[in-house]
Amino acid sequence: MDLLASPLRRRILVRALACVAIALLGVAAASAQDFFFPGPDFTPGNLVVSRSVYAGNADTVQLGEVLPPGCGAGLCSPSTGAIADGTYPYVFNNDTYDGSFGITSPIFLDEMTPWGFVVRSLEVPNSLERGIAPESDQLVTSFSSKSELALNLSADAKYLTFIDYVAPVNAIDASNANTPGAVDPTNPVGENFYRAVATVDEHGHFTFTETNAYSGNNGRAAILNNTDGADAFYTAGNAGNGSNPQPDGVILGAGAQIITPSDVPEYLQNPGAPTPAASFSVTELGDKADKVGKDDNFRGMTVYNNVLYFTKGSGSNGVNTVYFVDTTGTACPKGVGLPVAGAKLPTAALTYDLSTLQADGLPSNMCVLAGFPSTSNKSVNPVNFPFGLWFANPTTLYVADEGDGTATYDATTNTYTDAAGQTLAGLEKWVFNSSTQTWNLAYTLQKGLDLGVPYTVRDYPTGDNSVTGLPWAPATDGLRNIVGAFGDGFLIPRDRVAIYAISSTVSGGGDTGADPNKLFVIVDDVNNTSAMAAANERFYELRAARSREVLRGVSFTPGTKGLTSY
Repeated sequence: MDLLASPLRRRILVRALACVAIALLGVAAASAQDFFFPGPDFTPGNLVVSRSVYAGNADTVQLGEVLPPGCGAGLCSPSTGAIADGTYPYVFNNDTYDGSFGITSPIFLDEMTPWGFVVRSLEVPNSLERGIAPESDQLVTSFSSKSELALNLSADAKYLTFIDYVAPVNAIDASNANTPGAVDPTNPVGENFYRAVATVDEHGHFTFTETNAYSGNNGRAAILNNTDGADAFYTAGNAGNGSNPQPDGVILGAGAQIITPSDVPEYLQNPGAPTPAASFSVTELGDKADKVGKDDNFRGMTVYNNVLYFTKGSGSNGVNTVYFVDTTGTACPKGVGLPVAGAKLPTAALTYDLSTLQADGLPSNMCVLAGFPSTSNKSVNPVNFPFGLWFANPTTLYVADEGDGTATYDATTNTYTDAAGQTLAGLEKWVFNSSTQTWNLAYTLQKGLDLGVPYTVRDYPTGDNSVTGLPWAPATDGLRNIVGAFGDGFLIPRDRVAIYAISSTVSGGGDTGADPNKLFVIVDDVNNTSAMAAANERFYELRAARSREVLRGVSFTPGTKGLTSY
């Protein structure tokens, strides 16, 4: 896992490490945007950041328009109608009327040097591009859906993977629409869109694999396992936007999925029923069962030492914590445990009994990682909100905590007080104790994030949002997706790791998922377990989204060897 394992990477990253080293001395790291350079391929050792840009205008949504689109009788409130037109960012005030509100937007994959320069931007095919017909391969994201567009390298590091919607740009509420093969008639969003896993290789070539999973909600992350004869995507997400009882396809399409890649165009694909790879129920912990499928509201995902890990950090059901898939059936008889040495990754869909699916849900084959929280969200008010995760080694795990999203604002101090007072939001460092056989939280890194402090965005509204009564200006609330790598022993010691992280926000906007957010970097001593020793470590801002932009995922480029969690 050496970031500079080859002379090529060493040359590429010398300037990056120099900038980080300067930053560690208290000088801001270099940061610039739109410094584009020619070249057909991704450069190994660089970063890729997934970004989206709002493409709508005032006509995208009409004042008084019934939302969600196509909603059935009794499933919406047509007497109210949209309270804002499609003008950004005011359009997202419609979230206060339509809980499913969102607008699809183009996806961009920005290649960046590790010190913050944008090298090139690759646009994912979408309906606004010349030559893209309705039957053409295409993929979009939902602009305000903050949990989407995680980026992951494949097992052989040759591909980037992510998951989103097969829909045109400016489609309304696609993020809560049904999938065509798992329609829920109680879902107020009366539209159907496939979700699809995308891969992009080092030459910028895309392929797409459609799925009926995540009906009524969103897929969030995907990883391609393509080594040792395997050929499967693992995906994470959530499903359901209707009432009980949920259709079988919604239950089957939640949480952790295993999907066989397709090599044909989207218009020729005909995906069948969702294929779950794993599931968890709080009944494993001795608790009363939740709503079927909602314990599997997964967000982050990684693979390390042939074990598949997930995080859950939202929703009122289940447990906000870190999980792993137990393919042996022996790791956690009471719902909490550690991976069994030599266990294999999932290779097939979970076996289930369709006759008991509605009553009992899927069988459980997942565990809470020992030492992480194991108390149901229904029993306690959650204080942790895990998102992305990255293993530095077998005994060191970094977990991004998104923060609780509570927008309590003090005008006297110009601070979002709840965000500023959080103790777990940011980057948590967990260390394995071999004596107790549990993971323990060593410390949480926050310095430099300026939690709860509003920041200005050019061409973004100032003052207060009249709908929420709070400032438009966003503030960092925590972190979402992360990726890390070790130093080279040249400018940064080999026992230090550089971790790149996408921020979450709080604000007075109608939907904080539409807030322009940031990309940060921090360097940590991987062997340190003392919060006092880590007190001087700080985050540095590498990039800030502009007005109409959001940043979502971060990874290394396809072709960057030795950096995946496999």
